[in-house]
Amino acid sequence: MPTAVATNPWYKHLWPWIIIGILACSVALTLSMVTIAVNNPDNLVNDNYYEAGKGINRSLDRELLAQTLKMRASVHLDDLTGEVELRLSGDSQPKSLELNLISPTQPEKDRKIVLTRSETEHGRYIGQVNDKVEGRRFVELLGVEGDKTWRMFEEEQVSHDKDLLLGDEPLQGAEDLN
Repeated sequence: MPTAVATNPWYKHLWPWIIIGILACSVALTLSMVTIAVNNPDNLVNDNYYEAGKGINRSLDRELLAQTLKMRASVHLDDLTGEVELRLSGDSQPKSLELNLISPTQPEKDRKIVLTRSETEHGRYIGQVNDKVEGRRFVELLGVEGDKTWRMFEEEQVSHDKDLLLGDEPLQGAEDLN
């Protein structure tokens, strides 16, 4: 029986190089994906679910207090001057408020604004933000009545031509507490 004799060595054929190229590309892509995953960890995962659950109950208590006090707020962000004007109505008028504009996915875009009550106009609060804020945000407004903190929290689309209204949506997650 005649034996087949290769006329060219293996490295001179096309198919071995195609197979080696496919394997090399998959190894390179896998290493690049591992590098991306290690350098950009997911910060949205919480390992301590029990503490997060207790925090949710505390938040609901604060939101129920705001609802009991009949709190409503209108927030205007001036892009030109950076001034934040808030009009507050309800049974609480603290000296200062804390307004948090929280980005759902990018913590570096979170903004905390301290608002102080105007001495001349009832229910008007003024603060300052250093840069332009736009896009989807969780808007949190915190105030103190007596020794208790109340909280208004809603998801809003922040834009330069629209005021934010807080307290106009029903309280989510508190259906079983009433």
